[in-house]
Amino acid sequence: MKAPLSRDDEPRIHSTALLKGCRLGRHVSVGERVMMHDVSVGDYSYVERHAEAMYAEIGKFCSIAAATRINAVEHPMERITTHKISYRPNEYFLHAPLAQAFREHRRGRRVSIGHDVWIGHGAVIMPGVSIGNGAVIGANAVVTRDVDPYTVVAGVPARVLRRRFDEGLAAEIEALGWWDWGATKLEAAVLDMGRLSPAEFVARWKDADRCA
Repeated sequence: MKAPLSRDDEPRIHSTALLKGCRLGRHVSVGERVMMHDVSVGDYSYVERHAEAMYAEIGKFCSIAAATRINAVEHPMERITTHKISYRPNEYFLHAPLAQAFREHRRGRRVSIGHDVWIGHGAVIMPGVSIGNGAVIGANAVVTRDVDPYTVVAGVPARVLRRRFDEGLAAEIEALGWWDWGATKLEAAVLDMGRLSPAEFVARWKDADRCA
């Protein structure tokens, strides 16, 4: 019998994780005490312990470290109080209605994270932020604005440190779109990912006639 190309592609979810309304791709891994609400996670991405995310789209092959917060909770500073009593009064008073308008406001400020993004330990991604493919978010950073593809940011608030690759090579990698390859092609290419430079990898694998 021929051995399988890869491990079982079902998501692996720790027994202590709490997920509500989430969509998980193949080989996704969700760690201990992770909490996610209305989040989609692409193939091969993993979320480490004690991370939280809500109202977000996370791409494929993303590495999300422990204690991160994606789409951190907002509080209405324009109201007389920032406390949740003004938008979730039903938690305190039996017949008080939930503030649907504020909930829809939160849902409307989704976070978008591209493919192959690394989010470091303890980083916070604020509502409405978009992070491009291949970006790196430093540990404990607070990301308040969009991050370009293949850009490294860090700090509070997060600022650009450098680009991972020059714009030309970054564009070639995005055009290659290796994160969308099937398991057969990924298995054939995986050793080259470790032993070739990014430019060499693109040059070798940009031939669309290779196995899919």
